[in-house]
Amino acid sequence: MTALHLAVALDGAGWHPAAWRSPAARPRDLFAATYWKSLVAEAERGRLDFVTFNDSLTLQSADHFAPDQRTDQVRGRLDATLIAARVAPASDRIGLVPVATATHTEPFHVSKAIATLDYVSTGRAGVQIRSGGLAGEPALFGRREFPALSAEALQSPQIQQLITERFDETADFIEVIRRLWDSWEDDAEIRDAATGRFIDRDKLHYIDFKGRWFSVRGPSITPRPPQGQPLVTVLGHGLVPYRLAARQADVLFVTPQDAAHGRQILDEVRGETDATGRGEQLLVFADLLVFLDADAGAAAARKARLDEWDGAELFSDAQIFTGTPVALADRIQELGELGFDGVRLRPGVLPADLTVLVESVVPELGRRGLFQPRYDRPTLRDRLGFARPASRYLLANGSAR
Repeated sequence: MTALHLAVALDGAGWHPAAWRSPAARPRDLFAATYWKSLVAEAERGRLDFVTFNDSLTLQSADHFAPDQRTDQVRGRLDATLIAARVAPASDRIGLVPVATATHTEPFHVSKAIATLDYVSTGRAGVQIRSGGLAGEPALFGRREFPALSAEALQSPQIQQLITERFDETADFIEVIRRLWDSWEDDAEIRDAATGRFIDRDKLHYIDFKGRWFSVRGPSITPRPPQGQPLVTVLGHGLVPYRLAARQADVLFVTPQDAAHGRQILDEVRGETDATGRGEQLLVFADLLVFLDADAGAAAARKARLDEWDGAELFSDAQIFTGTPVALADRIQELGELGFDGVRLRPGVLPADLTVLVESVVPELGRRGLFQPRYDRPTLRDRLGFARPASRYLLANGSAR
């Protein structure tokens, strides 16, 4: 089995809603740059491939489909892309992947923001594109109206059609940002003070995208990013997002609940990628939410205490793991043997579970040859095995030159 890729998902005080009440958490620092710099530094100490920064366009809610009025959980967050840009100069080699919501934002803005992140991180930027529309987002923006959602209505034909359309819109969103990244050829900037020419205007291209949701002429106002195309990732829980990932993403995060479910997901994803003809160009990461301790009982007890404080047992789309670093390494090895390309871990409490991950899980995976904790390739795309793509407009012009 080849070595796996390893990432960590950062969100507030951790992925348990009561994490901020843990003695190991730092709730007073959640909106401070130093907090996020220290988390990224810790992940970089473990030589992880990249971190993702969670984000949303509405306040967190215990109800996935609507806002709530709870005051005993963390509410409010900083902008993920701005956090990534802030910590980029303070980090060195780790990839930085903020969440951006497609449904209520403009692809032009996201394209130049992530291109800028790629510059300030010297080729370590990515983005997790999220389809929005849940938990009151439309009302916060006031530009669109969606029908009320609920678990009961989720399978209705009307809601399923809405979900499919949102993901089609997201596919167009990603296509636009990718075209904008390509709209400057790599050598469009001349910077020749003697002749007074800063750019070669012939190497800037209109993208002329016209679709149902977007009509964008371009070009971008930001030169082509160092990676050419920063990493594009999505999270998926079914065939519709798998299809989106197969069409437009570099990395897909999925949430297998057991081995059989993992095999089913991989079969479905490979079916979608085969249909697009993209072959092995999509990496599939399994998400796990983890509570780690040297003693398995202590890890379970810590989670149980958080559940008690929160008034309910933790629910997550990802499988919840409580146990020792060795047991987690066993689980990660099983996922690798199933065929996953990597694992993204969601620490239950930050920074405590991230520290155990770095100090105990990473060395255990290294001893098993399942993870290579080193930074020997300069860009995030390099580290994940992706080639730097040529601009599609250079290729189009190349045949004419």
